[in-house]
Amino acid sequence: MSGTRQSVHGLWSSRLAFILAATGAAVGLGNIWKFPYIMGQNGGGAFVLVYLLCILLIGIPVMMSEVLIGRRGRQSPGLSVKTLALEANGSTRWQLAGWSGLVASYLILSFYAVIAGWALYYVFKTASGDFVGMPAAEVGAEFGSFISNPLLLIGFSTVILAATVYVVGRGVHKGLEQAVNYLMPALFVLLLVMALYSGFNGDFAQAAEFMFKPDFSKLTVNGVLLALGHAFFSLSLASGAMMIYGAYLPTNVSIGKTTILIALCDTAVALLAGLAIFPLVFGYGLTPAEGPGLIFVTLPIAFGSMPFGTLFGTLFFVMLVFAAFTSTIAMIESTVAWLVETKGLKRYQATIATGLSLWLLGLLTVFSFAGASWASLDWTILGKPISNFFELKDYLTSAIMLPVGGLFIAVFVGWVMTEKATREELATTPFAYQIWRLAIRWLTPVAVIIVFLNLIGLLDWFRSLTNQ
Repeated sequence: MSGTRQSVHGLWSSRLAFILAATGAAVGLGNIWKFPYIMGQNGGGAFVLVYLLCILLIGIPVMMSEVLIGRRGRQSPGLSVKTLALEANGSTRWQLAGWSGLVASYLILSFYAVIAGWALYYVFKTASGDFVGMPAAEVGAEFGSFISNPLLLIGFSTVILAATVYVVGRGVHKGLEQAVNYLMPALFVLLLVMALYSGFNGDFAQAAEFMFKPDFSKLTVNGVLLALGHAFFSLSLASGAMMIYGAYLPTNVSIGKTTILIALCDTAVALLAGLAIFPLVFGYGLTPAEGPGLIFVTLPIAFGSMPFGTLFGTLFFVMLVFAAFTSTIAMIESTVAWLVETKGLKRYQATIATGLSLWLLGLLTVFSFAGASWASLDWTILGKPISNFFELKDYLTSAIMLPVGGLFIAVFVGWVMTEKATREELATTPFAYQIWRLAIRWLTPVAVIIVFLNLIGLLDWFRSLTNQ
């Protein structure tokens, strides 16, 4: 059992600390930046309903599995899976399921820190009142000018990484736990304040109808698959974060009840983000299907023309920075833990080394946005055109490494680990255990394979053949 192994990094002091930390890992730019615009592009309410079903049927069982692996192994993801494979008399090659998540989170963080820097820049930009009365065309031009400026991108991403290194270097209790104890409650309060403000100053009725009244005529097959994929990725699954945080979870905490609470909190943040954004979008005659520019172009237009827009616009981007930061500290932790466990480094040494390497790798993202010729690519991977290093890292992680890693995790826990071991860790009722086991052995692998085939374009290719 997990109680027979000890983590060299320490344990969370309480169940609440783990819930806040794991929710912080799951909540990020995907909830506040990506979820609202993909909802807007895919018909609103029907997309939300499918998304919630996917969280329930797939997201929660996979999260339970990752936390189970982490707590029973008590090490960084790759080493935990290796230990449990040996325990089950299985092949040590299964450790690739853990290593895949560690490498994926490392690559994601190298460009995620740059995007988080955008939010930090917009805190100062909005607070200065620059968007007040600014024409829409100039707001868009300002965003384009900013992301093509390498010095600004490097500066703000450096601040994000430096803060991440400082917090994680302080350890589980003094660093990770203290940070989430302050940041997560502040994030929820800011979201509620923004949702209330948006409701009073925008068109709440139209936004609520758009988000919660399903119109299945607007939901396409691609929209369903996108909801499935986003439900999987928005919980930070297959990235190593839930495994490493699970490694610090006390033995007497229920994995099932706790992961359900984390999934509910993560989903609540995504829905509150929609309620904070769409009333303003509809109230100011903007487009809900704007795409990635919804946060950094569309909303500044609204904030620049509404009462107290400078104040609440600044609070919105502060909230976005908090959400991003709780994810960055989760994504770096697996690599830091591995360096401490295998290379004999002290924690602060491992954190600084990881931060410096991420900063260097992040330059590929910076100069991809800046349009540097040496950062440009003319590749095609599985039918997907890749034009720069940022798109390469994004595609490799989101379309290949995360879904494949998720598939490996489901198969490993469902088919390689013994039923005795998984029952011991989950410690739930026989009925609940059988439901989880059915989902992780059959439903999850099939769903992840479908998401993977859709992300790499094979489903579109097959449909094109059948329509000829």
